[in-house]
Amino acid sequence: MKVLVVGGGGREHAICTQVSKSKRVDKLYCAPGNAGIAKVAECVDIGAMDFDRLVDFAVSVPVDLCIIGMDDPLVGGLADRMAEAGIRTFGPKAKAAILEGSKAFSKDLMKKYDIPTAAYENFDSYEEAVEYIKKSKMPIVLKADGLALGKGVLICNTLEEALEGAKEIMLDQKFGSAGNRMVVEEFMTGREVSVLSFVDGKTIKIMTSAQDHKRALDGDKGLNTGGMGTFSPSPFYTAEVDEFCKKYIYQRTVDAMREEGREFKGVIFFGLMITENGPRVLEYNARFGDPEAQVVLPRLKNDIIDVMEACVDGTLDKIDLEFEDNAAVCVVLASEGYPVAYEKGKKITGLENFDGKDDYFCFHAGTKLVGDDIVTNGGRVLGITAKGADLKEARANAYKATEWVDFEGKYMRHDIGKAIDEA
Repeated sequence: MKVLVVGGGGREHAICTQVSKSKRVDKLYCAPGNAGIAKVAECVDIGAMDFDRLVDFAVSVPVDLCIIGMDDPLVGGLADRMAEAGIRTFGPKAKAAILEGSKAFSKDLMKKYDIPTAAYENFDSYEEAVEYIKKSKMPIVLKADGLALGKGVLICNTLEEALEGAKEIMLDQKFGSAGNRMVVEEFMTGREVSVLSFVDGKTIKIMTSAQDHKRALDGDKGLNTGGMGTFSPSPFYTAEVDEFCKKYIYQRTVDAMREEGREFKGVIFFGLMITENGPRVLEYNARFGDPEAQVVLPRLKNDIIDVMEACVDGTLDKIDLEFEDNAAVCVVLASEGYPVAYEKGKKITGLENFDGKDDYFCFHAGTKLVGDDIVTNGGRVLGITAKGADLKEARANAYKATEWVDFEGKYMRHDIGKAIDEA
């Protein structure tokens, strides 16, 4: 079969790597792809939001399955467009992708269907938000309602910070139109855990857990980023947590979406906070996490095409989802200055050191081919992932592998997975 993956980051490289292993796939395309993806797929120079050209390409091939990796095209309705053109597509339609596309929608859904989450209020008016914030207990969390590349969340420790944050989101439009509406949420403490799941509209199958590191600097300091590294599984996702979430969160979310006439097929990402009062939902995403996909997918034992087609066909209950009994750690190599200002076009060396190594992966997030050289082309450049028998071994392997590649301005956190030592 012929498969098209839409996207061009580390997540899509991880997806393409798994798809390329499927015995059922004889041709793999990725639009737009990147220099690393080009090793396992034919890259097509079409942007992820260029729906007309993507659909025309899929029809002309014709593509047997389209896999949409990114949030923007999902929320924008690419799955709908592909379906209208007769292309089987893995990923939710727009009315279901709103689960990620609007934080206000997802919070209201959780309230209506009694899914555990933080207390909150939604605001369209800056003035009303300010009045609410002035009466609130600090710290407090402010969230731009729409998509903001994983950066539209501000944790404010003082009233002054909160008032400035509200101004940045709603008046200054720091996150663009995503800030037209804002969610003001109580601050929760505990361990954060990411849980990805496959969903076919009625059945949900949970993948192995993971934990992301969002802050740019060691010790969880600095600005929020798209993710500086991750590990899987999370030692904080215990059997008790799993049991609670299966009873009160996972299936309840799938059923709620179907009840609302928004049947969800694809991947639901559950961002959880394990509080002293039990797990709470921090956020939903409507696709694989990035960089969570880079540690979860390499541990998947199933043929990913079998699983994705079962989601499309509504037969996920027939799939026995299996993961390797090991661990994986991903350390992101970023460009110095990320997530604010950074230079591009720096030559990357040492990529050949990953060739032929089954338990080591170099997922390209922001790269491109210039002549014979692969150069940096983004803030997050590479995701260095390694497996190990346990998390400590995987962590040691991943950091060892970060030394195999180099580029000018190479930057990384040195404490990814350090929580492992505290578990």
